[in-house]
Amino acid sequence: MESKPVPAKLLNAAPPYGHIISHEKWRGSTLVQSFKGSVKMIFEEELGVVDFCLSNKTCVLYVSESDLVAGNGYRRKIVRFRNANSGLQAVVIVEKTRVSEQYFSALQKFVVLELGLTLLPVSTSAEAAQLIAQLVFGQSKENPFRRRTVSRLLDPLVLSLVQQIPGVGKVKAQLLLQTFPSILQLSRASVQELEPVVGPATAQHIRGFFHNQIT
Repeated sequence: MESKPVPAKLLNAAPPYGHIISHEKWRGSTLVQSFKGSVKMIFEEELGVVDFCLSNKTCVLYVSESDLVAGNGYRRKIVRFRNANSGLQAVVIVEKTRVSEQYFSALQKFVVLELGLTLLPVSTSAEAAQLIAQLVFGQSKENPFRRRTVSRLLDPLVLSLVQQIPGVGKVKAQLLLQTFPSILQLSRASVQELEPVVGPATAQHIRGFFHNQIT
């Protein structure tokens, strides 16, 4: 059954600072329990494919380990999520575990390269809750997902993802993100654009990571 579209009144009515609008299906879940009172939850049934709405008009979709293992059904859900929130900042949080790791590369290519969304990996639902809480309390007038800047809040998370590229350590990851302020921009960079930042060998590794190894 297709999820209902999110009512405009919910998209336009951001929750107060320190609050999250959560889809009713998450009530009582381990993820919500992991917030441990750090944020206040407002549960709403009519969020469509959106799982969480934050006060800076950021919407979050959570892709669990079981979603990845179950097949490619999550792809349609992510597309609907992107289409339903074209005027908002759409973030996909995915559980990357030992079981789901084999599916992560395909998801990464689909979400980042094909759909142009922000993808943040977590290892557990508790880590996801911590990340979402950080997003809530790290909000400011400057949008943390604006591509022209690198958010201090997201540095550890984005750095962690970039450092998964062979040959890229913390220093090179920081240099890359100073030049290419989003994973999407980094994935689209040519070898010629990457070489002045990290050298020819690592530039080839980066291109291979995004375009050859991800199938």
